[in-house]
Amino acid sequence: MKENTPAIEAKGLIKKFGEVTAVDGLTLSVAPGEIFGLVGPDGAGKTTTMRLLTGVIQATAGSATVLGVEVTRDPEAIRPRIGYVPQSSSLYADLSVVENLQFHADLFSIPRAERNRKTAELLTFSRLEPFARRLVKNLSGGMRQKLALCTALIHRPEVLFLDEPTIGVDPVSRRDFWLLIYQLLQQGLTLLVSTPYLDEAERCHRVGLMDHGRLIACDNPAGLRRLLPGTLLELRGPAPEAAAVVVGRLPGVREAQVFGETLHLVVADADRDLPRLQAAFQAAGFPEAHLRPIIPSLEDVFVTLLREQPRGTPLQR
Repeated sequence: MKENTPAIEAKGLIKKFGEVTAVDGLTLSVAPGEIFGLVGPDGAGKTTTMRLLTGVIQATAGSATVLGVEVTRDPEAIRPRIGYVPQSSSLYADLSVVENLQFHADLFSIPRAERNRKTAELLTFSRLEPFARRLVKNLSGGMRQKLALCTALIHRPEVLFLDEPTIGVDPVSRRDFWLLIYQLLQQGLTLLVSTPYLDEAERCHRVGLMDHGRLIACDNPAGLRRLLPGTLLELRGPAPEAAAVVVGRLPGVREAQVFGETLHLVVADADRDLPRLQAAFQAAGFPEAHLRPIIPSLEDVFVTLLREQPRGTPLQR
């Protein structure tokens, strides 16, 4: 692969299932040694994109290149150089942790001595050594995800694809899983990760937001925050749902979303709109309501962008 060549590149990628277009003209580029996060609502096309880039399914049109190999033409050529953790488990429930690792090593014809060495290394890496002989069906969800990651690493891939790898996993296991991802990054791997958790997207070098098969925004987390069309205000006070009703239709309020015990408001002009909103809360019987500008999270940005953009339309930047 030539210097400065993207590790992963898609150009005009399209995948249709009958009348349904799951991926619609997708163009993206992932640099070597980068963690690229792919986020979007259910049905956005994230999993189909993963399957196209790994050669699991064929594209209807466009091209996908991984490590200089055009996957759309020769998917078999790239498979020994990539690892893929799909949403659906590739583990065997009635085999032990070690047996699953050795089975996947055999799939890549790894010699016995190297297989044993790599198995021991991965058990240490994932901290699964104490559970090496435990059957997969008796593992916790977090342990299964660690093992799935290890099976994808057994043949030393250069690029790793992770499709929502921590979904349904408890917060502590999610944190541990991301610690492993950062270790892989330090070893020089390139990672493409899809996730429903926007706090995980914050951990990526760059993030792409998909909607209806199209990439509608792509930048680093700081750059994406700058796409928020206005200023974000946070309301702390009682009954945020009721407060949202009060201000949701006021001029200047572009978005009103409840986040736990707070209300987030996107306004066009904070200097102009904040006093107006405060007066509206007072008049509606919310004397303790307090508004303040805050830095938006990716969740704030994406909720607003998805609501304001026509379906699947890329942002004009």
